[in-house]
Amino acid sequence: MNRRRSSLGLFGIFGRSQDLRRLDQALRSVNIHPRLVPEAVKLTIVNLLKDHAIGTEPAPQSYRAAAELVGYCMIGAEPFAGANDAHLALQVEGRIDAAMLSGDSLDAQLILLTLHARVIQPSVVDRYDLESATD
Repeated sequence: MNRRRSSLGLFGIFGRSQDLRRLDQALRSVNIHPRLVPEAVKLTIVNLLKDHAIGTEPAPQSYRAAAELVGYCMIGAEPFAGANDAHLALQVEGRIDAAMLSGDSLDAQLILLTLHARVIQPSVVDRYDLESATD
Protein backbone atom coordinates (compact mmCIF):
# COMPACT_ATOMS: atom_id res chain seq x y z
CA MET A 1 0.00 0.00 0.00
CA ASN A 2 1.36 3.40 -0.99
CA ARG A 3 0.62 6.09 1.52
CA ARG A 4 0.89 9.80 1.02
CA ARG A 5 3.95 11.41 2.59
CA SER A 6 3.75 14.23 5.10
CA SER A 7 5.40 17.55 4.35
CA LEU A 8 6.75 20.12 6.79
CA GLY A 9 6.82 22.85 4.14
CA LEU A 10 9.91 24.70 2.98
CA PHE A 11 10.73 28.29 3.94
CA GLY A 12 7.04 29.10 3.94
CA ILE A 13 6.90 28.51 0.19
CA PHE A 14 5.35 25.08 0.23
CA GLY A 15 2.67 24.51 2.82
CA ARG A 16 2.51 21.88 5.49
CA SER A 17 0.69 18.72 4.55
CA GLN A 18 -2.93 18.37 5.57
CA ASP A 19 -2.20 15.61 8.09
CA LEU A 20 0.30 17.79 9.98
CA ARG A 21 -2.13 20.72 9.92
CA ARG A 22 -4.82 18.42 11.36
CA LEU A 23 -2.47 17.32 14.13
CA ASP A 24 -1.51 20.93 14.90
CA GLN A 25 -5.21 21.81 15.12
CA ALA A 26 -5.86 18.82 17.40
CA LEU A 27 -2.97 19.84 19.67
CA ARG A 28 -4.41 23.34 19.93
CA SER A 29 -7.81 21.85 20.81
CA VAL A 30 -6.27 20.35 23.97
CA ASN A 31 -4.38 23.55 24.79
CA ILE A 32 -0.95 22.36 23.63
CA HIS A 33 0.79 24.83 21.34
CA PRO A 34 2.06 22.88 18.31
CA ARG A 35 5.48 24.53 18.56
CA LEU A 36 6.01 22.75 21.89
CA VAL A 37 5.95 19.42 20.06
CA PRO A 38 9.11 18.72 18.03
CA GLU A 39 8.47 18.26 14.31
CA ALA A 40 10.04 14.78 14.39
CA VAL A 41 7.55 13.75 17.08
CA LYS A 42 4.64 15.14 15.04
CA LEU A 43 5.80 13.30 11.92
CA THR A 44 6.05 10.08 13.90
CA ILE A 45 2.56 10.60 15.37
CA VAL A 46 1.10 11.10 11.90
CA ASN A 47 2.90 8.01 10.60
CA LEU A 48 1.62 5.93 13.53
CA LEU A 49 -1.91 7.17 12.84
CA LYS A 50 -1.53 6.13 9.20
CA ASP A 51 -0.17 2.72 10.24
CA HIS A 52 -3.22 2.12 12.43
CA ALA A 53 -5.81 3.62 10.07
CA ILE A 54 -8.60 1.36 8.93
CA GLY A 55 -8.82 3.03 5.51
CA THR A 56 -6.25 4.87 3.46
CA GLU A 57 -6.20 7.87 5.81
CA PRO A 58 -6.61 8.21 9.58
CA ALA A 59 -10.09 9.09 10.80
CA PRO A 60 -10.39 12.80 11.69
CA GLN A 61 -11.07 11.99 15.38
CA SER A 62 -7.85 9.97 15.61
CA TYR A 63 -5.81 13.20 15.48
CA ARG A 64 -7.67 14.55 18.51
CA ALA A 65 -7.27 11.25 20.41
CA ALA A 66 -3.52 11.24 19.72
CA ALA A 67 -3.23 14.89 20.75
CA GLU A 68 -5.00 14.17 24.04
CA LEU A 69 -2.64 11.35 24.94
CA VAL A 70 0.55 13.09 23.82
CA GLY A 71 -0.53 16.34 25.47
CA TYR A 72 -1.21 14.57 28.77
CA CYS A 73 2.19 12.85 28.62
CA MET A 74 3.97 16.10 27.80
CA ILE A 75 2.49 18.35 30.50
CA GLY A 76 1.31 15.93 33.20
CA ALA A 77 -1.97 15.23 34.97
CA GLU A 78 -2.70 18.46 36.84
CA PRO A 79 -1.76 20.92 34.09
CA PHE A 80 -3.67 18.82 31.54
CA ALA A 81 -6.78 18.71 33.74
CA GLY A 82 -6.49 22.44 34.39
CA ALA A 83 -6.12 23.29 30.71
CA ASN A 84 -8.92 20.95 29.65
CA ASP A 85 -11.11 19.33 32.29
CA ALA A 86 -10.80 16.66 34.94
CA HIS A 87 -13.12 14.28 33.08
CA LEU A 88 -10.91 14.30 29.97
CA ALA A 89 -7.82 13.79 32.14
CA LEU A 90 -9.47 10.74 33.74
CA GLN A 91 -10.33 9.35 30.31
CA VAL A 92 -6.74 9.74 29.15
CA GLU A 93 -5.50 8.09 32.34
CA GLY A 94 -7.79 5.16 31.58
CA ARG A 95 -6.28 4.94 28.11
CA ILE A 96 -2.78 4.93 29.59
CA ASP A 97 -3.76 2.13 31.98
CA ALA A 98 -5.19 0.12 29.07
CA ALA A 99 -2.09 0.80 26.97
CA MET A 100 0.13 -0.50 29.75
CA LEU A 101 -1.81 -3.76 29.69
CA SER A 102 -1.98 -4.14 25.90
CA GLY A 103 1.65 -3.39 25.24
CA ASP A 104 1.48 -2.77 21.48
CA SER A 105 -1.58 -0.61 20.84
CA LEU A 106 -1.46 2.78 19.15
CA ASP A 107 -1.76 4.43 22.56
CA ALA A 108 1.17 2.36 23.88
CA GLN A 109 3.25 3.39 20.88
CA LEU A 110 2.38 7.07 21.40
CA ILE A 111 3.38 6.86 25.07
CA LEU A 112 6.62 5.12 24.12
CA LEU A 113 7.26 7.84 21.52
CA THR A 114 7.03 10.58 24.15
CA LEU A 115 9.34 8.57 26.40
CA HIS A 116 11.97 7.95 23.70
CA ALA A 117 11.76 11.53 22.40
CA ARG A 118 12.28 12.73 25.99
CA VAL A 119 9.28 15.03 25.87
CA ILE A 120 7.34 13.15 28.55
CA GLN A 121 6.71 14.81 31.90
CA PRO A 122 8.75 13.14 34.68
CA SER A 123 5.60 13.00 36.85
CA VAL A 124 3.93 10.79 34.21
CA VAL A 125 6.99 8.52 34.10
CA ASP A 126 6.89 8.18 37.89
CA ARG A 127 3.12 7.77 38.13
CA TYR A 128 2.99 4.91 35.62
CA ASP A 129 6.47 3.54 36.39
CA LEU A 130 7.49 3.88 32.75
CA GLU A 131 10.88 2.80 31.53
CA SER A 132 12.52 2.10 28.24
CA ALA A 133 14.84 -0.77 27.41
CA THR A 134 17.31 1.85 26.13
CA ASP A 135 17.30 3.89 29.37
